[in-house]
Amino acid sequence: MSAKNGWCIGHCLWVVLFACAFAACSSIPKRPVELFTVRNMTETQLDLANHEVDQGNFERALQMLDEAKRLAISVDDPSLLVREMLARGNVVYYQGDEAGATLLWEDARAEAEYAGEIELAAMARIYLERGRLLSGADAEQVRLAVSRELSVIKKDKLFIAVGWTVIGLAEKENSRFVEAEIALKKALDIHQKGNYLEAAGGDWYLIASVRSVAGNYAATIEALSSAIIFDRRAENSYGLGMDWRAAGDVYKKAGDIVSARNAYQRSLSIFKAISLEEEAAASETRLTDL
Repeated sequence: MSAKNGWCIGHCLWVVLFACAFAACSSIPKRPVELFTVRNMTETQLDLANHEVDQGNFERALQMLDEAKRLAISVDDPSLLVREMLARGNVVYYQGDEAGATLLWEDARAEAEYAGEIELAAMARIYLERGRLLSGADAEQVRLAVSRELSVIKKDKLFIAVGWTVIGLAEKENSRFVEAEIALKKALDIHQKGNYLEAAGGDWYLIASVRSVAGNYAATIEALSSAIIFDRRAENSYGLGMDWRAAGDVYKKAGDIVSARNAYQRSLSIFKAISLEEEAAASETRLTDL
């Protein structure tokens, strides 16, 4: 037998023995066809980052997103990479860098389209439209564009909620207040059913802003009271500070100075308690200007 043939026989025998060993160990559980350990860790980081954003802790959110990005790259998962870019764009936008946020959302759109992630690509385009709306773009064009993108999204309810939120804001800009509240309540319904308490509080805050612009102050306070209920349930201190400050603004417009003073003081106390000095100063300025 040649050396070459000997190697082949030896190699084949090793493969057979290896296979037989696994077959003999019938107690070994079947291995999963796909592992999700790192991807689940990335999902957790994204959730934590979004929570920090809701709390107004933008620097901590970016730290969470740095880790989410590292993990997503390590497993080369396009969907997670896109979601990280979308979330980072939000943080950057809240920090005042509109151009930087737009670049991140554009990169997310390109990555999603390249990877064939149709719904994520639609979501990225919705984020871009939201940025355009907040920068003064034609509200009706934004509403129509987002409506088209919503028809693409079938699975992710939270993406759908974002779409309805943008439509609601566009309707508000168009002074179609009834339609704006209908759209925002569609987002609210999704968040309430999923127990996304902070998001539901945010929905009521936006509904309050629509009612305030429409001049319905009593209904605005009702909406802010609902926002406060959800933000208390979520222990969302940042949201609570913003809710009470907005309530102070509404009371002031309505001529109820006593209630305005109490609301501003409550907002000030909350922001001081969580060491958000800039927000505390903003509430204090409103208080002293009464």
